[in-house]
Amino acid sequence: MVKTDVDLLILGAGPAGLTAAQYGARANMRVLVIEELAPGGQMLFIDALENYPGYMAPDPGEVKPGFELAQAMHRQAVSFGVTFITQTAQSLQKEGDVFTVRLGTGETLRSLAVIVATGTKHRILDIPGEIPFTGRGVSYCASCDGPFFKGKKILVIGGGDAACDEAQFLSRLSSQVVLVHRRDRFRSQKALAERVLRNPHITVRFNTRLIEIRGEQKVSSVLLENTLTGESYEEARDAVFIFAGTIPQTSLVPYVQKNESGYIITDQEMATSIPGLFCAGDVRACPFRQVVVAAGEGAVAAHSAAAYIDKINAQEALSEAL
Repeated sequence: MVKTDVDLLILGAGPAGLTAAQYGARANMRVLVIEELAPGGQMLFIDALENYPGYMAPDPGEVKPGFELAQAMHRQAVSFGVTFITQTAQSLQKEGDVFTVRLGTGETLRSLAVIVATGTKHRILDIPGEIPFTGRGVSYCASCDGPFFKGKKILVIGGGDAACDEAQFLSRLSSQVVLVHRRDRFRSQKALAERVLRNPHITVRFNTRLIEIRGEQKVSSVLLENTLTGESYEEARDAVFIFAGTIPQTSLVPYVQKNESGYIITDQEMATSIPGLFCAGDVRACPFRQVVVAAGEGAVAAHSAAAYIDKINAQEALSEAL
């Protein structure tokens, strides 16, 4: 049999990676999850996770934060025998039937199958003032930094689910939230969009884009532009929260097939263009990115990885017998 450190390596511990880890361990595989930060991925930043099946607050009006589900999924995976390490994966290569991942420490780990569940990172606007004021009024996480701006003048950028969800959270901290979107309508789920439009603490401005963030030691104002007229105007703001989309984290697998946006293409079994390499979650080419979707993909990827490993072991046993 092929000698490896583990049977299945999972890169990333968001909902896809955590679910894959559970299913992999329950399929009697030796499973190791590599995560740079804390288990949970984007779930850690969801203030109110309302649409995950069966996960709801006991009383009306209460909310269940995403980090609680993340913690529960992590504990469950550990109880099934999954090993987690906090490290940065520097490279991933395949030679023969064996994958080798090199960590930031220089250590290497070998496995028969790998699931890429590395997710995405926030896209920056690349406008004047954005980088210099990051951490000084510019943020990409409302639940992380919102409490610092209680009662302040807050600007939110974006038109998707994240922007609407985070604007809702910020509206509980301040009645002076302005949400701007460069298009004439939101691209978020209809329920989220309608909730924002009805919120008296949120002012929505469509056909508007942010072109500069200004201040001295911290953010004090922004320069906005009406995309229909081209007119620009300055407005006092204490904080800018940016939710302008995401970038798939695929640097470890430059050799796999991707779509035009850089997301990894798989078949229905979550298999990539490289045998033994599977993918699940937000990094995968998928039209609908939700926690429940990522979890389902993680389960499928683990099942497919187990079947692949069984096939490899069977071929190896047959070869040895001959």
